[in-house]
Amino acid sequence: MSVGQRQTRDRASRPAAAGWSARRGMRLSVVIPTKNEARSLPWVLEHLPEGVDEVIIVDGQSTDGTVEVARELRPDVRIVIERRPGKGAAIRAGFQAARGDFIVMIDADGSMDPAEIDRCVAALRDRRVTGPTGHFDLVKGSRFLRGGGTADMSPIRQFGNDVLRRTVNVLYGVEWSDFCYGLIAMRRDCAEALGLRRDGFEIEAEILLRAVGVGLRVGEVASLESPRLFGESNLSAWRDGRRVLKTILAERFLGDAGEREPVESVEPTPFPQPATVRALA
Repeated sequence: MSVGQRQTRDRASRPAAAGWSARRGMRLSVVIPTKNEARSLPWVLEHLPEGVDEVIIVDGQSTDGTVEVARELRPDVRIVIERRPGKGAAIRAGFQAARGDFIVMIDADGSMDPAEIDRCVAALRDRRVTGPTGHFDLVKGSRFLRGGGTADMSPIRQFGNDVLRRTVNVLYGVEWSDFCYGLIAMRRDCAEALGLRRDGFEIEAEILLRAVGVGLRVGEVASLESPRLFGESNLSAWRDGRRVLKTILAERFLGDAGEREPVESVEPTPFPQPATVRALA
């Protein structure tokens, strides 16, 4: 049995994370970018926590029936067809379409455990509820915290991730244990305040760096990364690593992040009740 098969088996048999009960009417949207993920998407959708109210598939014009599979497995799914190439374009389209108070982005390849969504959202700070329900405005997964890990990182990717992480920690005055990882949760009003514009894999870096620039409290939660269930990743360590580095330098020295309006001045927008999203108790 391969490492990927063992981890898939172990994750499937692991009990779901304990649900969080302090939302008090808050709604949760999950954004999943896809491009020919018809074989792995069923596992992701079937393991989403029960507390997910809205699932948004942002599809990059798949040719393998990804959209049809999503609709068959989850009739209430919202499909956004994104014609611009790149993960960043898909994430931005998904954020724009999301109607939840909280948004989580997760990959469709099965490398991330959907059960970790609950842990991420539980750490978010809800300003509209009396008393603290969390500590952070944005939460990101980390493979290098205690309890995390990865079985899908080559030595080249690990070296590059460490160099980029150390660069960010020095330039931005943070102490993050991981950087180039796509499990991210945040409040919707925070997402709207970031002014995202990048189209490629560097979108993850842009989200985190602009969050620092507008003064968001960013936290980390341990995350387990497995090999993707099927197919090959579109990620190129050298090409995308250079793009991430350019993003780090541009956001720090060209003033991109500093020009964003402070998030404290942004009021949460009203949440329209769509027919496909069930009301919370």
